[in-house]
Amino acid sequence: MHRYSRFGVWVWAVLVVSPLAPALAATDPLKKLDIDRLVERTMTAYQVPGIAVGVVKDGKLVYAKGFGVREAGKPDKVDPDTLFQIASNTKAFTAAALAILVDEGRIHWDDKVIDYLPQFRLYDPWVTREFTIRDLLTHRSGLGLGAGDLLFFPQTDFTRQDVLHALRFLKPVTSFRSEFAYDNNLYVVAGEIIPAVTGKSWEDFVTERILAPLHMTPCVATSERLTDRHNVATPHSLVEGRVTAVVPDNITVGAAAGGIQCNVTGLAKWEATHLAHGTSPDGLQLFSRERGAEMWSPQTLEPPSGKRAELTRTHFGAYALGWGVEDFNGYERVSHSGGLQGMVTYQSLIPELNLGVIVLTNAEEGYAFFSIAMQITEAYTGGPARDWVALTQAMKAERAGSQADSDAKRAPPAASGPELAALNLQPYVGRYTDAWRGEATVSRGASGLELTFSHTAKLSGPLTPIRPNLFVVHWRDRSLNADAYVRFSEGFDGQVTGFTMEAVSASTDFSFDFQDLDFHRIAAAGAP
Repeated sequence: MHRYSRFGVWVWAVLVVSPLAPALAATDPLKKLDIDRLVERTMTAYQVPGIAVGVVKDGKLVYAKGFGVREAGKPDKVDPDTLFQIASNTKAFTAAALAILVDEGRIHWDDKVIDYLPQFRLYDPWVTREFTIRDLLTHRSGLGLGAGDLLFFPQTDFTRQDVLHALRFLKPVTSFRSEFAYDNNLYVVAGEIIPAVTGKSWEDFVTERILAPLHMTPCVATSERLTDRHNVATPHSLVEGRVTAVVPDNITVGAAAGGIQCNVTGLAKWEATHLAHGTSPDGLQLFSRERGAEMWSPQTLEPPSGKRAELTRTHFGAYALGWGVEDFNGYERVSHSGGLQGMVTYQSLIPELNLGVIVLTNAEEGYAFFSIAMQITEAYTGGPARDWVALTQAMKAERAGSQADSDAKRAPPAASGPELAALNLQPYVGRYTDAWRGEATVSRGASGLELTFSHTAKLSGPLTPIRPNLFVVHWRDRSLNADAYVRFSEGFDGQVTGFTMEAVSASTDFSFDFQDLDFHRIAAAGAP
């Protein structure tokens, strides 16, 4: 889940340095790198309301600072204890939870999933039989990018058992274990291995075996577990050209893929534990050195490409177990990003330097966290003194141009005015169902047709005709940035039989996997 945006605010900051941290050496990059100025420039360039930044070095939190406000237009400031939704940075916690069970001999990475979850099914029976716990964590299932994410995003009332059942209907787009395609739902399945083995929910296990032993209070496994909400960042999305506060996503069903809420001070302990090969800052062995090495071992290749790879001399990239790994200016780098609507976060580790970087933001602007993390990481790895704010602005402009070209090429030609004026809308009205996503309804009101998805309050909006059988749905929640084409199909008798969908814009987040839907009519207008 990755989403991004832009808004300008007054900048405020407070510095907190761990009392245990020794005075920084004169050669320390923090002495040369003006992080305060870097973040202020980033916030101005990308108009982010609030950012928190942390630097972990040699097991200590040597820099921790909050900038800006928790919600645009309100005075409450961001500080190192402000909680953010860390989204897919949760995946490393799920991998570590399973690693703890491997250490205890209760599971093995290459155990078959169906041995623990007999109800687990994928589209291909052979793949179902061969699918391992390792496969759940490595994005090589053969499913498409973000397949099935509409089961929990935007927020739905589906359950984890619903997710397990729905996976059997998602058709693969590549062969098993042949290509990387980012997947969230298989991390939901990975989370369900835990109660199958221990009898405890993913939330309870992660809380009891990771968050509590590392003293990561007030970090929580899901937002529902927050008891103190006085210092929580609000997400912001771009709504009709203006960055606006939005209601946070509550993705309880997808918690193992992206549910944790945490802050700089908590994540610093998490990063220090990984950098110390599983040993916490106070000496607790959370997981073994062997398991730590396995979580950072390449599993699925992600060949690097583009300007960033060229600048940082990155020759290989891969996904490991809950982390991405690559070479970076001659060092190994371990990293992950996370994004939900209105909030994106980032973690980056350089094990050889015992270095960790944390960037948490409350806006949908990935180039913001990337600018900060790259500038800090390059300062420590000895890269040239480049201006990553300027570089990412150029990258963003190039990407926007490419997306605009793509959108222009796939936009359908409009029908003539008379053709649309004569269009009979009644044949489209009815109830439809998709095998994995469930029901959707096309209804008719005074102003025309409207499409409404079941199981969520966010996917409802008017259908605008482009030509006969082709419409665009404009979701009423304009923060989604996910308007979609709706193409109706007809039988030989001329009756509407169903519809398929596709995002209008290439900039739409991949978690809106409309292209995987295939709705079939189950009732016409006036039918029971």
